[in-house]
Amino acid sequence: MAPAPQPSSAELARYLEQRGELSKPWMLQMLRLSKLKEARDQMTPESYLKSIEEAHADLMRLGEFWKGREEEVFNGDYRPNSVIEPLPGSPEDR
Repeated sequence: MAPAPQPSSAELARYLEQRGELSKPWMLQMLRLSKLKEARDQMTPESYLKSIEEAHADLMRLGEFWKGREEEVFNGDYRPNSVIEPLPGSPEDR
């Protein structure tokens, strides 16, 4: 079975912008990798590898940013943290 087609970096950027997710660092990394993938044929192998290594280092600097945000990061389901901010209209909301 053929793999699902991947969106172009322009399509991905448009999608992220429509969802208001361009400010999320992990989404920007996805966009960065998409752009690198598209530019690979115009780059030397050394330049491509260096760019991938830089992207990897930047991703590692984000640390475990997903801890406590797994639903938002991996499923796209945002639910406010009940400890930090109560749900609007809930008994805890003042």
